[in-house]
Amino acid sequence: MKITDLLKKDTVIMDLSATDKASVIDELVAKLDQAGRLNDRAAYKEAILAREAQSTTGVGEGIAIPHAKTAAVKTPAVAFGRAKNGIDYESLDGQPATLFFMIAAPDGANEAHLETLSSLSGFLMDPGFRDELMNAKNEDEIIQAFDLRENVEEKEETTAPAEADAPLVLAVTACPTGIAHTYMAADSLKAKAKEKGLNFKVETNGSSGVKNALTADEIAKASAIIVAADKQVEMERFKGKHVIQVPVAQGIRNPDGLLDRAVKQDAPVFQGGGGATASSSKSDSSAGNAFYKHLMSGVSAMLPLVVGGGILIAISFFFGINAVNPDDPTYNPFAKALMDIGGGSAFALMIPILAGFIAMSIADRPGLAPGLVGGMLAANGGSGFLGGLIAGFLAGYAVVLLKKVFAGLPQALDGIKPVLLYPLFGIFITGMAMVYVINGPVSALNQWLVDALGGMGTSNLVLLGVILGGMMAVDMGGPINKAAFTFGIAMIDAGNFAPHAAVMAGGMVPPLGIALATTFFKNRFTVQERDAGKTNYIMGLSFITEGAIPFAAKDPARVIPAAVAGSAVAGALTMIFGVKLPAPHGGIFVFPVVQGNPLLYLVAVLVGAAVTALLLAVLKKPVK
Repeated sequence: MKITDLLKKDTVIMDLSATDKASVIDELVAKLDQAGRLNDRAAYKEAILAREAQSTTGVGEGIAIPHAKTAAVKTPAVAFGRAKNGIDYESLDGQPATLFFMIAAPDGANEAHLETLSSLSGFLMDPGFRDELMNAKNEDEIIQAFDLRENVEEKEETTAPAEADAPLVLAVTACPTGIAHTYMAADSLKAKAKEKGLNFKVETNGSSGVKNALTADEIAKASAIIVAADKQVEMERFKGKHVIQVPVAQGIRNPDGLLDRAVKQDAPVFQGGGGATASSSKSDSSAGNAFYKHLMSGVSAMLPLVVGGGILIAISFFFGINAVNPDDPTYNPFAKALMDIGGGSAFALMIPILAGFIAMSIADRPGLAPGLVGGMLAANGGSGFLGGLIAGFLAGYAVVLLKKVFAGLPQALDGIKPVLLYPLFGIFITGMAMVYVINGPVSALNQWLVDALGGMGTSNLVLLGVILGGMMAVDMGGPINKAAFTFGIAMIDAGNFAPHAAVMAGGMVPPLGIALATTFFKNRFTVQERDAGKTNYIMGLSFITEGAIPFAAKDPARVIPAAVAGSAVAGALTMIFGVKLPAPHGGIFVFPVVQGNPLLYLVAVLVGAAVTALLLAVLKKPVK
């Protein structure tokens, strides 16, 4: 398959009308949608924004490659846009972007599609090819440029050295999506290694799996290994070697410096036992960011169980609040089945999965089993969600410690460490700590917290609603937002449904408030912003706070305070109205199952959104 099978004239925009990053994304998404390549325009845009929230796809050299792999894509496609005057896209080199490629890959994309999409990244590393695209006069010349390039391009897995005794340098590249940055970093490193006359091989961890995998013999012979990655890669195989760990963007932007460091072995010797995450930017290495990364690994793995199971539980309430009880007159077998699936199975796995994936983020695969067991003990021992968090970190760092303890064993015993020593001692240490140290005090703390929330007066509950609602709008999907969401889930697990009602209301307000503002106060927004505002109706009603991110990124001083104020009002009103929410996700679609008055819950959200919209009208100046 060729790139020109995915990039067609109907997905090419020769001159973008966009003037900023948000409107570029809107314009390219709209082009793909108009060309019939998407199933769900709003969901695809959400996936694009989620990828941008991880790190910018403005890779420098005037190139931006927003991309997403999602079920919202009907047909694999590439949209191209050009802006000769350049647009600020928050690029890695701080320069405006002129060439934009939006990659749309469906969840079920086959390997040929993914490899073709990834090869696009390699072509763009050639300055001459970029000049061809900038000088093209029409859509046909854009398509022809790719067609000619693909006819002569011969991709090489390794680069031939200029000298037989040149050092061997290895690399691994990986990005969260595995479509663009992974292969751009690989091609950038390969090109520079060839220029330097090095023996070089790069392994890519992309959407279609690991390609060109490094062998044990190659690793043993290598002078050093460069790991340019923003997601987990297998690191234990590099134990005893000089390893340079950097974000994937460094592989694109600084291949020369990385290869020089590798040749000089200017890197610490990897000791093993530190987990599998390979990104090591200064900000990522701080204790706070490490804690957040491990926590989010657990929350991300747990979330599908929470959402799927929670909504099934909510649906079971349609048949009656006691319809799952065989002894109740309203008993319904189907409702009981829904409760067994959602509550008895999905929710039962929630805490073990949370703990297991936190532990695995810390200690790689050896941490999974102790984490799962610790989470199960927390769930069954009464310490619940908080106990699961503790179990995950406890298990992860226990295994890290075990790796250090067993590091001195003979090499012949390395094979039994992951299958015997780590699980045996990891499960034992975690289990004993949970049974005899953690569960008792944390169970008491949980009960105290539930009792305290249950005994709060109206004024205190309103204050809690203000705090939780406002937190949801501070960073719209970031650490503060996730902290509030996690607290709400913990309270659902403990049987108190009021806090999460405030959390969901607060999360719905920012996109809804922006949508209202772009509708009723049009002179405060550009045409592109008004178009983007329409999709925020869907995102807000679906509890997708991230829909507000492009607006907040462009004008944070006005948008964020307005959003926080509206969300805080919505959170306070849910508490005043006595609304409780047993479903953890779903937005307006789970309003019918709230405990209390669903119409008042809707009023709380709409009032909060109106507050945000009015504040935006006051704070933002008319657009000329």
